[in-house]
Amino acid sequence: MLLTQQYHDASRLTARATLHARFSTNPTRWFPWLFERFQSPAGSAVLELGCGPGWLWLSNRERIPADWQITLTDFSEGMLAEAKQNLAYAPHAFTFAVADVQAIPYLDASFDMVIANHMLYHVPDIPAALAEMRRVLKAGGRFYASTLAGDYMHELEQFLPRRRPAHLSFNLDNGAELLALQFGHVALHRYDNTLVVTEAEPLIAYMVSMTPQSAIGLHERIYRDAGPLVQRALDEHGDVRLTANAGLFEVW
Repeated sequence: MLLTQQYHDASRLTARATLHARFSTNPTRWFPWLFERFQSPAGSAVLELGCGPGWLWLSNRERIPADWQITLTDFSEGMLAEAKQNLAYAPHAFTFAVADVQAIPYLDASFDMVIANHMLYHVPDIPAALAEMRRVLKAGGRFYASTLAGDYMHELEQFLPRRRPAHLSFNLDNGAELLALQFGHVALHRYDNTLVVTEAEPLIAYMVSMTPQSAIGLHERIYRDAGPLVQRALDEHGDVRLTANAGLFEVW
């Protein structure tokens, strides 16, 4: 369901990225901030799980060490196709593969660095996925898992009063505890951010992107019901402020 309704391709991710790109107040963009925190030796074998359309590497294409051997995986063939297209002219070679993080198709101790960027909260069996990530990580290697705060954009509930707030199964509040079951050391790097949204349409498009792609009726209800509430808030206050804190767990 997640594959067919949310991540068949990058269209829904793009709506979310657009909102952040236009209205984030943190002066450092997410992907450069993320890349700056990676620590891995020269000649590292790097694995990203759930690479999506490859934005992490596209945003940092001039900073990638030339001797890193990078494998990008996703469970969506559509996402991988977009990643290949986006990175076709990047000054670095990548290997691409479809993979399920709950059964990673690589040998034990294959990678110096493993990355899971904003994807663990989509995984049905998080303990199984973390066990797999530890299995393919070399001794002394680093695992990086980014996620959102538990109250991420909770202000949206005022515009969708009949919808239950989303629960993130892996977030900044519970992530350290889950990771500690598999890894000995867990450090958290926080990325504080607020969105100051001044236009209704990008925010409504964001809310629509969080619903199943086939739910046409629900999309129409969001435009009909939430749209006027968003516009009223903008008329009264000039903007809508959304708490958008995130962070990165560094694990070894």
